[in-house]
Amino acid sequence: MKNQRRSSHEQRGGQLSTKIILPEVKNIIAVASGKGGVGKTTVTVNLALALQRQGANVGIFDADVYGPNVPIMLGIHRRKAAQGMAAIARRADAAPYIKPLTRFGLNIMSIGLLVAENQVIDPARSPEAVGQLVVQTLKDVLWGPLDYLLIDLPPSAGQPQAALVQRVPLRGVVIVTTPQDLSLLDASRSLLMFQEANVPVLGIVENMSYFICPNCQEKHEIFQRSARWRPEALADAPILGQIPLTTAVSQGINRANPLMHDRPDTPQAEAFTAVTAALLQQLAPPTSS
Repeated sequence: MKNQRRSSHEQRGGQLSTKIILPEVKNIIAVASGKGGVGKTTVTVNLALALQRQGANVGIFDADVYGPNVPIMLGIHRRKAAQGMAAIARRADAAPYIKPLTRFGLNIMSIGLLVAENQVIDPARSPEAVGQLVVQTLKDVLWGPLDYLLIDLPPSAGQPQAALVQRVPLRGVVIVTTPQDLSLLDASRSLLMFQEANVPVLGIVENMSYFICPNCQEKHEIFQRSARWRPEALADAPILGQIPLTTAVSQGINRANPLMHDRPDTPQAEAFTAVTAALLQQLAPPTSS
C-alpha cells in the first residue's frame, strides 16, 4: 500500500483532494441540521417533489449513515445488504455504474440501499472510511441529467459531512431547524463547517414552526421563541419558509406517499411551495444594475 500511486481521489497530507465531477448535475444542494428529530429528511423529500413540480429534474442522495430514512419514506425497502454495490477503492477515472432507483419521478440513491434495514454503519470505528464510502457512492451513481441533487446529511457535523464539503462542489446548504433556542444553537454549530469551506448558506427552513388547530383553524406556536432565538452564526441567513406541524405531513410520510406528491394542491402543501420559491430566488443569478 505504501508504494501505491496516488490518484486524484486519494488523500494528500491528511486532506481529501480534488472535487468530484457530476457532469450532468447542475446544482448540488446539501440539506443539513444541527440535531436529529427536526424533520430534515421529511423536508428534503417534500422539497425535492416541490422542485419537481416546477418542472425540474430532481434527485436525492441520502448520505445519512446514522439513519438513512429516505428509502423508507418513499416506500423502498431492502431486507438484505446489496451485493457488489458498496463503494470500494476505484480508479479516479472509473465510470459510474450504479443505477439509481426511481420513485415519484425522483432519482434516488441512499446508503440505506447498500445495507439491510436492520444493519448499522458505525462511523466511530473509521470516520475517514465512512466519508470515503459516501463520496465514492455519490460519484459512482448514474444520476443522469438533473437540475437539482439534494444531499440529505446526517445531523450535526463530522463525517461524512466533512468529506462531502471537501470533495463535492456544493451550490449551497439549506439548514433545517425547529424554532427553539437549543435547536438553533446546534444548527449554528454545524453551520460553521460550511462557512469555513465557503459553502453559501441558502437559508433556513423552520420546520414544525406552528400548529393549526384542525377544529378552530387557530394558529399556535408550539415552540416558544425567546428574544435571542437566532444565534449570531445564523443572523444573516434568510428564512426560506415556515413549515407547519400538521397531520397531513406526517400521514403522508407514514404512508410512503409524501404530501407534495399525494396532496400538492392543499393548503398544507403551500408551505413547501413557498420554500421552493424562496430557494429558487436564492439560486437565481444576481441581476445586473
